[in-house]
Amino acid sequence: MSTPAKAVFLSYASQDAEVARRLCDALRALRVEVWFDQSALRGGDAWDASIRRQIKECALFVPVISANTQARVEGYFRREWNLAVNRTLDIADDQAFLLPVVIDATIDVNARVPEKFREVQWTHLPGGEAAAGFAERVQRLLAGGAGSVPAVHAVSAAARGDAAMADTHAAVPTHDVSSIAVLPFVNRSHDEEDEYFSDGLADELLNVMTKIRGLRVAARSSAFTFKGKGATVAEVGRALNVATVLEGSVRKSGNRMRISVQLVKVADGYHLWSQSYDRTLEDIFAVQDDIAQAVVKELRTTLLGEAADAKIDRQVTVQVAAAMKGRATDPEAHRLYLQARHLVDRHTREDTAKAIGYLKQALALDPDFALAWAELGRAYGNEAGSGWAPVAEGHARARKTVARALALEPDLAEAHAQMGFIQMQQDWDWRGAEVSMHRALELAPGDAVMLRGAGMLAMNLGRLDEAIALYHQALAQDPLSAAAYHNLGLALYAADRLAEAEAALGQVLELAPQQPIARALLSLVLLAQGRGEEALAEVLREPEELARLWASAVIHHTAGRREESEAALEALIAKYQVEAACQVAEVYAMRGQADRAVDWLERAYVQRDAGLAEMKPDPLFRSLHTDPRWGTFLRKMGLAD
Repeated sequence: MSTPAKAVFLSYASQDAEVARRLCDALRALRVEVWFDQSALRGGDAWDASIRRQIKECALFVPVISANTQARVEGYFRREWNLAVNRTLDIADDQAFLLPVVIDATIDVNARVPEKFREVQWTHLPGGEAAAGFAERVQRLLAGGAGSVPAVHAVSAAARGDAAMADTHAAVPTHDVSSIAVLPFVNRSHDEEDEYFSDGLADELLNVMTKIRGLRVAARSSAFTFKGKGATVAEVGRALNVATVLEGSVRKSGNRMRISVQLVKVADGYHLWSQSYDRTLEDIFAVQDDIAQAVVKELRTTLLGEAADAKIDRQVTVQVAAAMKGRATDPEAHRLYLQARHLVDRHTREDTAKAIGYLKQALALDPDFALAWAELGRAYGNEAGSGWAPVAEGHARARKTVARALALEPDLAEAHAQMGFIQMQQDWDWRGAEVSMHRALELAPGDAVMLRGAGMLAMNLGRLDEAIALYHQALAQDPLSAAAYHNLGLALYAADRLAEAEAALGQVLELAPQQPIARALLSLVLLAQGRGEEALAEVLREPEELARLWASAVIHHTAGRREESEAALEALIAKYQVEAACQVAEVYAMRGQADRAVDWLERAYVQRDAGLAEMKPDPLFRSLHTDPRWGTFLRKMGLAD
């Protein structure tokens, strides 16, 4: 049997046969010849010899990477992968041959794949979504197009005809030259308390670059994962899928500081640009401008090949100035703001209270400091959402301060995003939240937090395909974010894509083993797959008592252990009836006790329980969908179709 010219070889674990078939069908629909063992192998063929011949003669080799390939330490697909890697020894470096495709939440940095796979571009097709788009790119590649295939991320906004929103989620090529990670700057000051300043400076530069169109910036939560780890530039670049890394250090003494920065090319470790600044704190804004402009200019000229001239200089200056909107004019207010943001990120009651105090001091010095008003809104919102302040009062304060930020700076992406969260989680103003999130993404299209916010909104409205696609977009920017994987796992669970949900939540626990609620949610995913004993073992490891009691009540009831379920539910109500009204309603709903479920939904509504924002796609409420009271409640929430 001979292989047709320019054939594609699909290699996959047997558990992924359905998705592989979807890819095969999409390719064959465009008349691309595909080597797919379920249909191409015939009786009488020497199986192993046939596969070896096909890998030796195919034009492109497509390994399908997933949680299933992760789990299997042995498998014939691993032999296929190694045969393909061996073949690359005879292929020119600039000739495309390996096209890895990821079909779930598996990420490059953790994947069990040959090292050679990490050197090429990966395509993300969750569950085989957007297979047609991938097939078109493969067709162009086989016809002699570009030497690599851009990563494909499915975005259902485009299918809805929402061109503006779809544009903000455009597919992002892996390792494109205009991509960068800003690492936390090293604090070389004698005082360890100055760490907030070095972290804050790197964070500010990262936020500025995120708002510059055409530049892809790894998110803070992923970039800051490498703090204090001593990772090499190559390791950072591979983990975060970026072509360049900005690193630096800060030595602060009193009012004076020395800031040293360098821009390094990941591919060869070459220093593209470096500079040191000896300044006073009063010069901090000028230093930030200088660094941001120098980095963007270097990326455009050295890496993108644009000619360095006065026009480029002017364009970069305008871009950076636009991205700097909302910052302080007073250096001390700026210092207090950096210190406050450092504390808000710790997300404890005490640190949040301290941060609010610092932000109030900053605003007393600089009342027009829009970013500080937005950050104060975030702190107030965290207080209310975490039960550290009365819910209604806390969110009223958050709404007021964010509105002040927008009045001062109408184009402040951070303020639009924060307002969107308030409108979504507390006001249940879905139209307002869509407007806010859309605007935030327009202003900062590469920001993973904005993408996650848009994903949360889509999920709450029941647009699960769109939510999953947005979360994958966020993970492209923020590949080491446990929070993003948690969001993805929740959406996949709601969509009954249980194997993928399990993989995403597994990534959460690999990145953050003590992440609250993750094990409880994973236990429910395992339960939905009929793996009750595994579910019970998992939920017992959940560190958050509220989540542990909630999921335990569900698991025990499903297993027929009525007394244990009732005991868990009674404890949940006794200890957390204010915070967990929505979870109590979920337990009653899945137990088929509709009257009690509806009573607790009404109670959650009166208490403004933020969990109600996620009720529409929630699998635990499905027993209520035929109850007329469900439609009435959805209409009251503004969630009816």
